[in-house]
Amino acid sequence: MSKQDFHPKLSIITIVYNNVKDIERTIRSVIQQTYNNIEYIVIDGGSIDGTVDVIKKYDQEVSKWISEPDKGIYNAMNKGLAMATGDYVLFMNSGDEIYNINTVENIFCTFPNADIYYGETEMYNEKWESLGKRRHQVPEKFTWQSFKYGMNISHQAIYIKKALTEPYDEYYKLSADIDWIIKAAQKAKVIVNTQQYVAKYLVGGMSKKHHLQSLKERFEIFTEYYGFTANLFNHGVIAVKLVWYYLKNRRTND
Repeated sequence: MSKQDFHPKLSIITIVYNNVKDIERTIRSVIQQTYNNIEYIVIDGGSIDGTVDVIKKYDQEVSKWISEPDKGIYNAMNKGLAMATGDYVLFMNSGDEIYNINTVENIFCTFPNADIYYGETEMYNEKWESLGKRRHQVPEKFTWQSFKYGMNISHQAIYIKKALTEPYDEYYKLSADIDWIIKAAQKAKVIVNTQQYVAKYLVGGMSKKHHLQSLKERFEIFTEYYGFTANLFNHGVIAVKLVWYYLKNRRTND
């Protein structure tokens, strides 16, 4: 199959709850894509702040949407995943954006029929001011073992063939996305680094607000896949790198 003949259906899923401030920006980043084979699904958790009115404003452009209470972030994501009919799925949560209007088109032009596509992320603060194109140290080549030192690809920057996905494990409240991506990557045979920025990420969210719980969940997930001893060693390597980075920047600022 040539790049020109490859035109898969992409299901983009946005979950949101009481985020009238940011939801329109996210919706517009999806519906303005030049790629025309997109199914857009919005899962609202029963918002009462005007979010639903914004979704209704784009009723003709949003393929499917619901507004009802859920049991948490990953329960909402599972609802969206169950509704998705695309060949690939992408989660673009409220507050985040697809990088530019031709991003999806460019991604599928890089290589036909890959199992996973991934790219870089630009970070933004709550005022939607760029924090710069800070690299997440996205691996040149990604496998399921690439997360052993931490999640180095943003959830918003990874497109996964739906046939490889499973429902999110709702046992995890803040870090099930890591488990979900690793499971898909274990099944993947062709994973493509698109060598481009593909998403804009709003820094913050539940994992930042409940950082300790998030870290505990991540440690549990990494232990499951990489083993306790290896995981403990890898976290030690991360700690050393963080100390080195701190000391280096401290010397620079003095």
